[in-house]
Formats: sequence, C-alpha cells, structure tokens
Amino acid sequence: MSMPTPLPKRRATPRVTSPLARSVFSDGSVAGALPLAPMRPLHQLLARLLAFAAMLVLAVQPAAAQSILRDAETEALLQELVDPLAEAAGLQRGAVEVVLINDSSINAFVVGGQRIYIHSGLINAADTANEVQGVLAHELGHITGGHIIRYGEGIGNATRISLLSMLVGVAAALAGGGEAAMGAMALGQQAAMGSFLAFSRVQESSADAAGAEYLSKAGITGKGSLTFFEKLQNYEFRYGFRQDEEAGFARTHPLSGDRLARLRADYEQDAAWDTPPDADQQRRFERIKAKLYGYLARPADTLNAYPEHMTGVPARYARAYAYHKQARIADALAETEALIAMDGDDPYFLELKGQVLLESGRPVEALSALRRATELTNNKPLIAALFGHALIATEDATHHEEAERVLRAAVARDRENPFAWYQLGVVYGAKGDIPRAQLASAEQQIMSRRPHEALGNAESAGRGLPHGSPDWLRAQDVAMQARAQLERADRRN
Repeated sequence: MSMPTPLPKRRATPRVTSPLARSVFSDGSVAGALPLAPMRPLHQLLARLLAFAAMLVLAVQPAAAQSILRDAETEALLQELVDPLAEAAGLQRGAVEVVLINDSSINAFVVGGQRIYIHSGLINAADTANEVQGVLAHELGHITGGHIIRYGEGIGNATRISLLSMLVGVAAALAGGGEAAMGAMALGQQAAMGSFLAFSRVQESSADAAGAEYLSKAGITGKGSLTFFEKLQNYEFRYGFRQDEEAGFARTHPLSGDRLARLRADYEQDAAWDTPPDADQQRRFERIKAKLYGYLARPADTLNAYPEHMTGVPARYARAYAYHKQARIADALAETEALIAMDGDDPYFLELKGQVLLESGRPVEALSALRRATELTNNKPLIAALFGHALIATEDATHHEEAERVLRAAVARDRENPFAWYQLGVVYGAKGDIPRAQLASAEQQIMSRRPHEALGNAESAGRGLPHGSPDWLRAQDVAMQARAQLERADRRN
C-alpha cells in the first residue's frame, strides 16, 4: 500500500452521495436556498442571486482535498471486477479504470473519460465484492450515458430560470416593490434548483437501469447491488433523511426505496439472479478490505476489529499494518512471516514484508522479498517502484543500474506514478545524469500540482538533452502542461 498522492483537480464530482444530497436538511429544505426576507438594497439582491448561480456550478466541482490510494493488489481486483461490466457495455477490457480515493464517506463518482473513482469508505462499508460490482455497474452507466458531458445542460437550464427571475426581481425593485422583488427571485431560485435536481434524478435512474443491464449481460447476479442500496437506505434512516414523496423533490438522487423497488423487479427476473458470486473474488476482496482498514484506521481500532485469536489472511494483513504503524516491527514481521508460511509465492505477502523492512530502515534485508514479488507479478509497476526505492535506499552504488532498469520499466507501464518518477530522478542524479534527473523531477512535480517547479525543471532538462530525442520531446510536453496549469491558475485569480 503506497502513500496517498494528491488528486488532480480535474477528477471529482461525487455521484452516489452528492454534495447537494448531503446538504438536504431533514425538513426538506436545501442548504444554501435563500428564504424570503425583508427588503434589501438592489445590489444585495443581485449579489445573493449571483451567489445562488455560483452554488449550482459548485455542486459539480471537485473536492480538492481528496487524494489517491495506490495498491497493486487492490487495483488488480478492482480492475477484474469492472472488466466484464465494461465488455457488457460494449467497451474493451481495461478500457475503464477504477481509482481508489482516500475518503471515509460512502461514495463513488465519475468525472469524464473512462475512470471510476471509489472512496475507501465504500470499500469499508461493503461486505462483498458483488456489492462493489453493483456500484461499478451504476457508475459505468454514467460513463456510457455521457452524463458528465450533459451536466452542463442541467446547470444551463437552471441558470436560465434563475436569470429570468432575477430580471423580474430587478424590475420590481426598481418600481419600488422590494418584497415583490424578493418573492420573485426566491421563487425563481426554487424553480432553478428544482430543474437541476430533476435533471440529476433522471440521470441517476438511467444509470441504475444501465447498471442492471450490464450486470445481466455479464452473467453477474444483482443481489449485491440490492444489498448495497439497502445499506444506503439504512444510512438515510439513521441520519433522519425523509423518505416521503415531497422530500424526493429536494434530492439529486431518487428515493432509495423507489430505486430498490425498480431494481428488485429487474434483478429477480434476470437469468443471473441465482448465479453464485465468484468465490475467489470474494476471498481477495476480504483481503484488500482488511489491508485497507489496517492501513487507514487507528492501530487500536484495527486490533479491536481483528484481535489476535483471528488467524486468517485478512486479520493478519490488518494487524501487520497496525503493528507497523505502532513501530512494533517484530510483531509486524511475525504477521508477514505467518502469511508467507501460508503461501510463499504470494507476491503481495512478499511485498508487505519488504515494505515493513524497508520502512524500518532495513533496505538490504528487504531486497530479496521485493525482488521476488516483482518477478512474480511480471514487474507490476507499484511493486517494482518499491523495489527500486529499496535498491536506492541501500546507498550501494552497485545497485544503481538495476534500480534504473526497474524504475524505467515501472514508469513506462504506469506514467501516473509520482513516487516512481521521484526515485528515478534520484538514480539519475546519483549517476550524474542531471538533465534526465530534472526531467524525472518535472514529471513528478506536474502530477503533484507544482507547475512552477515542473516548468523550471522541464526547461532546464530540455537545454541539456539531445535536441529532438524522445526525452527532449517529453520535456517540451511537460513544460507545455506546466504553462497550461499556470495559465488556468492565473485566470482563476
């Protein structure tokens, strides 16, 4: 499990529990709606209406504080879960990528392109791989339906209604009817919000139907999908969300009860309804869920959830991370050795042992486990990057050639790996290849949203690299990306 990396700003827009859905109060009112109030000066009326228009836009903006979690084992399983659904949707295997977000809320979303973002909290809330597949099928429905592209249509309709009410309100205010102006503008805001919410509910219903279709075509039961919707409904009950028809008009998503009724009718008559879920996928899901919990939760919570009398793989996985976080290295290594005793050729057990040793300041001891894990996974980039880091951390120059080879292979297969780029830059710097060290640093910095530094390093690398070479061309590309990021930042400011 690698450290979280910043989430690029283009990736967000919550879907399953959207910001608007979370802002609906128990009485059905929407946070940010403007109530009737005493007469205000005209400039205040305009300011408040513009604030409302901005709220509609912000409803689909990213949460900038989110970060990505990278783990080779987790990514492999999530890809395996989504691939048959993508095929059922007429896409190729591997065409849709699943990205794990470090966020404890129960959420998944799409932004554009063919990536599905899923929160760590959703993995923790799910009990089965089949439940996660149900969520992925729904989000895939948003992708194939082009819903993110069409979101501008919903916002545009709402904004036109709002602007019309503003003109009516301004006219009334100029005529001296302050209360009438406020009434017209407030009604317009309610109509605009209603238009946007209705548009969003239609998209969600469409994604539900598409998800059910993809599960059916893939021969996957919809039982997990229903189970997860039932969990969402229970959360709504627990937190006091109204379930009556009137409350449904103030939501971005249809009422969970209505969604369950429609989906149950479709799923129960489907040929795949009684198809048993994949047992191997469920076993692997329990592993990655425990690993994720051990990595993110407080050690005391992990040890409470997975006490020592539990000796299965998930429990040992979770405890190994908890002990490691507590600097109880002997206990962490004892858990990893117990895992390896179960299966000495499991690359993820070997990866964990190597990670514990490396992060405990014992890189030489970590090499054999990480080298073997890299071999067993055919140089899977995340594991290879960790192995390259261990080779560098030995501070033995004889390992630099191997580290460069391993890390170059890692970034060739996974360019969006800032950790691997950083390590590759270290190797180049140690070997005195400063232009390539600067290019590797620029690659890492552009992914970490540090365009000023990326631009400086890319330009310096370009001056030192052979003109027209692949690395020189790449330096020009990174410099162009950095300038574009800086221009966007200037326009926002």
